[in-house]
Amino acid sequence: MEKVYFISDVHLGLGTFNEERKKEDRLIAFFDAIKKDATQIFIVGDLFDAWLEYRTVAPKGFYRTLAKLDELASHGIVIHYLGGNHDYWMRDYFSDQIGIRTYPKHIIMTINGKKIFIHHGDGLSDNDVGYKILKKILRNRFAIWAYSWLHPDIGIKLAHFSSRKSRGYSSNKHYDGNDGMGKFARETIDSGYNFIIMGHSHQPVTVQLNTGTYINLGDWITHNTYAEMNGEQITLKEWK
Repeated sequence: MEKVYFISDVHLGLGTFNEERKKEDRLIAFFDAIKKDATQIFIVGDLFDAWLEYRTVAPKGFYRTLAKLDELASHGIVIHYLGGNHDYWMRDYFSDQIGIRTYPKHIIMTINGKKIFIHHGDGLSDNDVGYKILKKILRNRFAIWAYSWLHPDIGIKLAHFSSRKSRGYSSNKHYDGNDGMGKFARETIDSGYNFIIMGHSHQPVTVQLNTGTYINLGDWITHNTYAEMNGEQITLKEWK
């Protein structure tokens, strides 16, 4: 049976240098701890608070995290990276330089005989109407092409500014099992999935929905939570 781990919403780059250094220390310690038995790792969006990758330029910083991911991949662990609303603009850096499998929308997997649907969760909430409109613009090919002509110093600075505004907006929202994310989870499970795993809300939760389970991974800003699949079960845990 495979041992699989899921994390989301680390948002490297969100806080001060010292805050992010400590967060990165926790993340690297977590990766070191699971290296001995992990077969797959799923990063379910927003590993970085603002990842804007140009054709020949990638954001500086967090070299230790990138080096650790490269080490894990070289160790034979399959790493999946689903773009969130803060790190959607990925090109080929992770796939070509590290060997990470990247996904723009969602991931569908069967692991240990269980059907799993993985979605970051952005754009699913009932009270995210403004973001649903913005999402269509941000993920438009022409918009991405046009933005790529900005100098990286300007483009990345704007991305960080937008990210801070987004965090301030979403932090005032309330998510629960009856929200759009919960409804989406219920409908997805009813269509034949055993587990649906999401992030985005930064609120760790496990909800049994009919024949399946909805897990929200929380975040690594406040909760330091992750999910572990051991055999046929997926359990939400806190990294101490």
